[in-house]
Amino acid sequence: MANTHNRSLEVTIISGEDLRINDRPIKNNAFVTVKADSCCSPSSQDSTKPDAQGESYPYWDGKLRVELPAGSRYIVVEVCRRSFSTGDKLVGTAWIPVSDFIGDYTPENYLHFLSYRLRDAKGLRNGIINISVRVVSSSYKGTSSCSSRPPPLVPGFRMPADRENHGGTVTGVPAWYPNQWKA
Repeated sequence: MANTHNRSLEVTIISGEDLRINDRPIKNNAFVTVKADSCCSPSSQDSTKPDAQGESYPYWDGKLRVELPAGSRYIVVEVCRRSFSTGDKLVGTAWIPVSDFIGDYTPENYLHFLSYRLRDAKGLRNGIINISVRVVSSSYKGTSSCSSRPPPLVPGFRMPADRENHGGTVTGVPAWYPNQWKA
């Protein structure tokens, strides 16, 4: 990964589908924990509140914040069921590659809607988790990511005076300028 700094993720846990324990539908109190796979440093984690009514199709719509350390390759989403008599029981886990929402030409603050198959402790299929992920830049305040400042000019670039003679087609290529919007 070319990135050498930590990023903050806003992960919205939307819902789960067909969640089971020992091949039986769960009744209630399912919750989700999200953490970064971190080989070099301890990672942050955050959890939703238990869904008391959704049974095996819970609905959370809970926003979680997780720091993604440099070098992380996955975020880990664990669905558990809270029981006061036996404690928390793992329902299923999804390992989500960071490359699914970081990289290519996707801008920061872009909202990705993702669904992943959960696997239980034995590695068997055990439901689906529906989430959205947004890589939050330091300037993101929950509004538009547009700035009132114009983009920096590229030295030596000049707009043709007669656009019709130059084809009239513009091709955009994303370019990253480190720290271009920091004050």
